[in-house]
Amino acid sequence: MNEVLLPVLAFVVAIGILVTVHEFGHFWVARRLGVKVLRFSIGFGKPLWMKTFGTDKTELVVAAIPLGGYVKMLDEREGDVSEAEKHRAFNRQSLSTRVAVVVAGPLSNFLFAILAYWMMFVAGVPGLRPIVGDVVPASFAAEAGFVSGDEILSVRDRPTPTWETAVMALLDAGLSEQPLFDVNVRDSGGRERALQVYLDNPDKLLEKGGVLKNFGLDSWQPAAIIDRLVEGGAGQRAGLQAGDLILRADGERVRNWAWWVDYVRQRPEQEIQLIVLREGVEVETQLTPERVSGDGESIGRIGAYVRLPSDEQRATMRVVVRHGLLEAVPAALEKTFEITTLTYRTLWKMVTGRASVENLSGPISIARYAGQSASIGLAAFLGFLGIVSVSLGVLNLLPVPVLDGGHLFFYLVEWIKGSPMSDAAQLVGQKIGITLLLGLMTLAFYNDLSRLLN
Repeated sequence: MNEVLLPVLAFVVAIGILVTVHEFGHFWVARRLGVKVLRFSIGFGKPLWMKTFGTDKTELVVAAIPLGGYVKMLDEREGDVSEAEKHRAFNRQSLSTRVAVVVAGPLSNFLFAILAYWMMFVAGVPGLRPIVGDVVPASFAAEAGFVSGDEILSVRDRPTPTWETAVMALLDAGLSEQPLFDVNVRDSGGRERALQVYLDNPDKLLEKGGVLKNFGLDSWQPAAIIDRLVEGGAGQRAGLQAGDLILRADGERVRNWAWWVDYVRQRPEQEIQLIVLREGVEVETQLTPERVSGDGESIGRIGAYVRLPSDEQRATMRVVVRHGLLEAVPAALEKTFEITTLTYRTLWKMVTGRASVENLSGPISIARYAGQSASIGLAAFLGFLGIVSVSLGVLNLLPVPVLDGGHLFFYLVEWIKGSPMSDAAQLVGQKIGITLLLGLMTLAFYNDLSRLLN
């Protein structure tokens, strides 16, 4: 139950916060510049709760569909306006006032992202040291000279204390127009060395599968060493023993325990030829995973537990990135700028066909990420809020009619030609914008369902 309830609750809380921040930007600037606000709604559809406040009797509404919100302002295009209040109608405002009101929403999202990242850095960001597990042969990483056990210290002189920072640095390098860059690593013996990475096809990093996989690296995972076996399970019946290191399965090298678990899950009731290392000697055996029901599908299971590193070893893998109150300010600004530029560059590569559109996520994936980050802790959830807030800001600034960026585009045309665009032209633009948004939403939902089914 918690696996469903937590993502839903975290999603509703996150969207509620971010939509409130966005719409409050419009509301606050509109009020300050003399525009009358009729309604401030969080959510769409039927109102679940309503209250009026202020001298203008503005309606504060919480509606049934928590996927957005809006600020309704007095406007002659949407209803009759009394002569006494026409000077407060949005459509009667100067071009600069209308631009300021529209820009305030996305700008609020960027300011909130800075605040969220500041709080995150002050609280401390837990992570894992970027220690390399498996290196895929003939990949970018293999060509550069990465080996298992290397710890990534920096990418293009940018420190990478955690896997999250390392992935972001690699993504940034892949989105740049400089295919050659340096990566500093430290091997398991403590020796540091500089590697030169050459991305002859940088767009490959943005293909399906994720940056690390496309670069050719796996994060460190426990080796496929059996700690103990379930009594009477398939593993015990096959003669496996505690301490066995699984080397190969059907002739394929077993990279780590996670790889082995996935291999077994995909082969219920299928015989697997194994080679294990037992007390320094390679032993061959055959193993047939049992068929069990899991996650709504039939999967293979052998009844074996992994030998985990000791508590001391695991402690050395963890790191917490924390800044002081003042030190966190430039870090938050830098993080917000980084996420913003990466988002724009990734979107541009999608539009030009150089990045997979499977990178798009919809409400289902966002809800899953919300639940995962909330379950990890406050810092992770703040980081999630920061990146989604930036995404909302970026999305709303796209020059698509019905979005804030579309209104800004109309205002740019008005400024150039000296008069507003005709109602007919704006209506055509809005129809095009709605069509584009529906297409984008359909694609995002399709990606979500594909990830869920896979």
